[in-house]
Amino acid sequence: MFETLVVITDALPYILKGAAVTVGIVLGAMGIGLALGVPVAVVQVYAPRGWRLLAGLYVWFFRGIPVLVLLFLFYFGLFSLIGLNISAFLAAVIVLGLRGVAYQSQIFRGAILSLPQGQMKAARALGMSDLQAIKSIILPQALRLSIPGWSNEYSIVLKDSAIAFVLGTSEIMSRTHFVASRTYEHLPLYITAGAVFFVLTTIGVRCLRRLEHRVSLPGYSAHN
Repeated sequence: MFETLVVITDALPYILKGAAVTVGIVLGAMGIGLALGVPVAVVQVYAPRGWRLLAGLYVWFFRGIPVLVLLFLFYFGLFSLIGLNISAFLAAVIVLGLRGVAYQSQIFRGAILSLPQGQMKAARALGMSDLQAIKSIILPQALRLSIPGWSNEYSIVLKDSAIAFVLGTSEIMSRTHFVASRTYEHLPLYITAGAVFFVLTTIGVRCLRRLEHRVSLPGYSAHN
Protein backbone atom coordinates (compact mmCIF):
# COMPACT_ATOMS: atom_id res chain seq x y z
CA MET A 1 0.00 0.00 0.00
CA PHE A 2 2.77 2.41 0.96
CA GLU A 3 4.67 1.63 -2.26
CA THR A 4 1.53 2.30 -4.28
CA LEU A 5 1.09 5.71 -2.63
CA VAL A 6 4.73 6.52 -3.38
CA VAL A 7 4.22 5.63 -7.07
CA ILE A 8 1.08 7.81 -7.28
CA THR A 9 2.79 10.71 -5.51
CA ASP A 10 5.80 10.51 -7.81
CA ALA A 11 3.66 10.17 -10.95
CA LEU A 12 1.09 12.87 -10.15
CA PRO A 13 3.15 15.92 -11.26
CA TYR A 14 3.98 14.12 -14.51
CA ILE A 15 0.30 13.26 -15.10
CA LEU A 16 -0.80 16.82 -14.25
CA LYS A 17 1.50 18.17 -16.97
CA GLY A 18 -0.58 16.02 -19.30
CA ALA A 19 -3.68 17.72 -17.91
CA ALA A 20 -2.38 21.00 -19.38
CA VAL A 21 -2.16 19.32 -22.81
CA THR A 22 -5.67 17.91 -22.36
CA VAL A 23 -7.05 21.35 -21.48
CA GLY A 24 -5.33 22.78 -24.57
CA ILE A 25 -6.99 20.17 -26.78
CA VAL A 26 -10.40 20.80 -25.22
CA LEU A 27 -10.19 24.61 -25.42
CA GLY A 28 -9.00 24.47 -29.03
CA ALA A 29 -11.70 22.00 -30.06
CA MET A 30 -14.45 23.91 -28.23
CA GLY A 31 -13.27 27.15 -29.84
CA ILE A 32 -13.47 25.68 -33.33
CA GLY A 33 -16.87 24.19 -32.50
CA LEU A 34 -18.19 27.55 -31.31
CA ALA A 35 -16.70 29.59 -34.17
CA LEU A 36 -18.09 27.31 -36.90
CA GLY A 37 -21.03 25.71 -35.10
CA VAL A 38 -22.98 28.99 -34.91
CA PRO A 39 -22.76 29.71 -38.69
CA VAL A 40 -23.70 26.09 -39.49
CA ALA A 41 -26.75 26.38 -37.20
CA VAL A 42 -27.79 29.67 -38.83
CA VAL A 43 -27.42 28.12 -42.28
CA GLN A 44 -29.55 25.13 -41.26
CA VAL A 45 -32.34 27.41 -40.04
CA TYR A 46 -32.35 30.38 -42.41
CA ALA A 47 -30.37 29.56 -45.58
CA PRO A 48 -31.85 28.34 -48.88
CA ARG A 49 -32.47 24.60 -49.31
CA GLY A 50 -29.17 23.84 -51.08
CA TRP A 51 -27.08 25.35 -48.28
CA ARG A 52 -29.20 23.58 -45.66
CA LEU A 53 -28.54 20.27 -47.39
CA LEU A 54 -24.78 20.89 -47.41
CA ALA A 55 -24.80 21.81 -43.72
CA GLY A 56 -26.91 18.74 -42.94
CA LEU A 57 -24.47 16.54 -44.87
CA TYR A 58 -21.57 17.92 -42.82
CA VAL A 59 -23.42 17.24 -39.54
CA TRP A 60 -24.42 13.76 -40.70
CA PHE A 61 -20.83 12.88 -41.64
CA PHE A 62 -19.18 13.96 -38.39
CA ARG A 63 -21.95 12.60 -36.15
CA GLY A 64 -22.04 9.27 -37.95
CA ILE A 65 -18.36 8.27 -37.74
CA PRO A 66 -16.60 7.28 -34.49
CA VAL A 67 -14.05 9.79 -33.24
CA LEU A 68 -11.26 7.18 -33.39
CA VAL A 69 -11.92 6.59 -37.09
CA LEU A 70 -11.99 10.37 -37.70
CA LEU A 71 -8.61 10.77 -35.99
CA PHE A 72 -7.00 8.07 -38.13
CA LEU A 73 -8.80 9.24 -41.27
CA PHE A 74 -7.53 12.81 -40.95
CA TYR A 75 -4.12 12.31 -39.31
CA PHE A 76 -2.89 9.34 -41.35
CA GLY A 77 -5.03 9.95 -44.44
CA LEU A 78 -6.39 13.35 -45.45
CA PHE A 79 -3.69 15.52 -43.89
CA SER A 80 -0.96 13.46 -45.57
CA LEU A 81 -2.89 13.45 -48.85
CA ILE A 82 -2.89 17.26 -49.02
CA GLY A 83 0.72 17.49 -47.80
CA LEU A 84 -0.16 18.98 -44.43
CA ASN A 85 2.47 17.96 -41.89
CA ILE A 86 1.10 18.85 -38.46
CA SER A 87 1.69 17.63 -34.92
CA ALA A 88 -0.48 15.02 -33.26
CA PHE A 89 -1.67 17.69 -30.79
CA LEU A 90 -2.85 20.02 -33.55
CA ALA A 91 -4.44 17.13 -35.44
CA ALA A 92 -6.42 16.17 -32.31
CA VAL A 93 -7.57 19.79 -31.86
CA ILE A 94 -8.69 20.08 -35.49
CA VAL A 95 -10.47 16.72 -35.66
CA LEU A 96 -12.23 17.11 -32.30
CA GLY A 97 -13.06 20.70 -33.29
CA LEU A 98 -14.58 19.71 -36.65
CA ARG A 99 -16.56 16.99 -34.92
CA GLY A 100 -17.61 19.51 -32.27
CA VAL A 101 -18.95 21.80 -35.01
CA ALA A 102 -21.48 19.09 -35.91
CA TYR A 103 -22.66 18.63 -32.32
CA GLN A 104 -22.54 22.27 -31.23
CA SER A 105 -24.42 23.39 -34.35
CA GLN A 106 -27.35 21.23 -33.23
CA ILE A 107 -27.28 22.83 -29.78
CA PHE A 108 -27.39 26.33 -31.32
CA ARG A 109 -29.97 25.24 -33.91
CA GLY A 110 -32.27 23.95 -31.18
CA ALA A 111 -31.88 27.21 -29.26
CA ILE A 112 -32.67 29.31 -32.36
CA LEU A 113 -35.75 27.24 -33.16
CA SER A 114 -36.98 27.59 -29.57
CA LEU A 115 -37.31 31.37 -30.01
CA PRO A 116 -40.70 32.78 -31.02
CA GLN A 117 -40.89 33.23 -34.81
CA GLY A 118 -42.57 36.59 -34.28
CA GLN A 119 -39.23 38.11 -33.28
CA MET A 120 -37.85 37.75 -36.80
CA LYS A 121 -41.05 39.18 -38.28
CA ALA A 122 -40.94 42.11 -35.86
CA ALA A 123 -37.31 42.81 -36.79
CA ARG A 124 -38.22 42.83 -40.50
CA ALA A 125 -41.14 45.14 -39.76
CA LEU A 126 -38.65 47.55 -38.15
CA GLY A 127 -36.62 47.59 -41.37
CA MET A 128 -33.87 45.20 -40.33
CA SER A 129 -32.36 42.81 -42.83
CA ASP A 130 -32.36 39.11 -41.98
CA LEU A 131 -28.63 39.26 -41.23
CA GLN A 132 -29.07 42.24 -38.88
CA ALA A 133 -31.95 40.52 -37.09
CA ILE A 134 -29.97 37.30 -36.66
CA LYS A 135 -26.90 39.16 -35.38
CA SER A 136 -28.65 41.64 -33.07
CA ILE A 137 -31.77 39.79 -31.89
CA ILE A 138 -31.67 36.05 -32.51
CA LEU A 139 -28.10 35.05 -31.70
CA PRO A 140 -27.73 36.91 -28.35
CA GLN A 141 -30.78 35.05 -27.04
CA ALA A 142 -29.88 31.71 -28.63
CA LEU A 143 -26.35 31.77 -27.20
CA ARG A 144 -27.72 32.32 -23.69
CA LEU A 145 -30.09 29.38 -24.10
CA SER A 146 -27.27 27.21 -25.48
CA ILE A 147 -25.03 27.36 -22.40
CA PRO A 148 -26.54 24.28 -20.62
CA GLY A 149 -26.13 22.19 -23.78
CA TRP A 150 -22.68 23.64 -24.33
CA SER A 151 -21.75 22.58 -20.79
CA ASN A 152 -22.69 19.02 -21.68
CA GLU A 153 -20.64 19.26 -24.87
CA TYR A 154 -17.63 20.40 -22.82
CA SER A 155 -17.73 17.28 -20.65
CA ILE A 156 -18.07 15.06 -23.76
CA VAL A 157 -15.12 16.68 -25.56
CA LEU A 158 -13.02 16.49 -22.39
CA LYS A 159 -13.59 12.75 -22.10
CA ASP A 160 -13.17 12.19 -25.85
CA SER A 161 -9.81 14.01 -25.72
CA ALA A 162 -8.36 10.93 -24.00
CA ILE A 163 -8.54 9.10 -27.32
CA ALA A 164 -5.90 11.48 -28.72
CA PHE A 165 -3.58 9.13 -26.84
CA VAL A 166 -3.60 6.86 -29.93
CA LEU A 167 -1.86 9.60 -31.95
CA GLY A 168 0.91 9.90 -29.36
CA THR A 169 -0.10 13.22 -27.80
CA SER A 170 1.35 13.73 -24.35
CA GLU A 171 -1.97 14.16 -22.56
CA ILE A 172 -3.30 12.56 -19.36
CA MET A 173 -3.91 9.03 -20.67
CA SER A 174 -0.66 8.87 -22.60
CA ARG A 175 1.40 9.84 -19.54
CA THR A 176 -0.59 7.56 -17.23
CA HIS A 177 -0.10 4.61 -19.57
CA PHE A 178 3.62 5.38 -19.79
CA VAL A 179 4.05 5.29 -15.99
CA ALA A 180 1.76 2.26 -15.53
CA SER A 181 3.66 0.21 -18.11
CA ARG A 182 6.86 0.74 -16.14
CA THR A 183 5.64 0.43 -12.55
CA TYR A 184 2.87 -2.17 -13.17
CA GLU A 185 0.64 -0.15 -10.81
CA HIS A 186 -2.10 -0.01 -13.44
CA LEU A 187 -5.22 0.17 -11.26
CA PRO A 188 -4.19 2.99 -8.89
CA LEU A 189 -2.67 5.03 -11.71
CA TYR A 190 -5.72 4.76 -13.96
CA ILE A 191 -7.91 5.65 -10.96
CA THR A 192 -5.69 8.72 -10.53
CA ALA A 193 -6.16 9.61 -14.22
CA GLY A 194 -9.94 9.24 -13.79
CA ALA A 195 -9.83 11.52 -10.76
CA VAL A 196 -7.97 14.20 -12.76
CA PHE A 197 -10.63 14.01 -15.50
CA PHE A 198 -13.36 14.22 -12.85
CA VAL A 199 -11.82 17.38 -11.38
CA LEU A 200 -11.44 18.99 -14.82
CA THR A 201 -15.05 18.14 -15.67
CA THR A 202 -16.32 19.59 -12.39
CA ILE A 203 -14.33 22.82 -12.76
CA GLY A 204 -15.43 23.37 -16.37
CA VAL A 205 -19.11 22.61 -15.75
CA ARG A 206 -19.21 24.88 -12.69
CA CYS A 207 -17.58 27.73 -14.62
CA LEU A 208 -20.16 27.38 -17.42
CA ARG A 209 -22.99 27.19 -14.89
CA ARG A 210 -21.73 30.40 -13.31
CA LEU A 211 -21.61 32.00 -16.78
CA GLU A 212 -25.17 30.83 -17.39
CA HIS A 213 -26.38 32.56 -14.22
CA ARG A 214 -24.40 35.70 -15.01
CA VAL A 215 -25.82 36.21 -18.52
CA SER A 216 -29.36 35.04 -17.75
CA LEU A 217 -32.12 37.64 -17.88
CA PRO A 218 -34.55 37.66 -14.91
CA GLY A 219 -37.98 36.39 -15.99
CA TYR A 220 -36.76 35.51 -19.48
CA SER A 221 -37.66 32.27 -21.21
CA ALA A 222 -37.82 31.13 -24.80
CA HIS A 223 -41.59 31.46 -24.76
CA ASN A 224 -41.76 35.08 -23.56
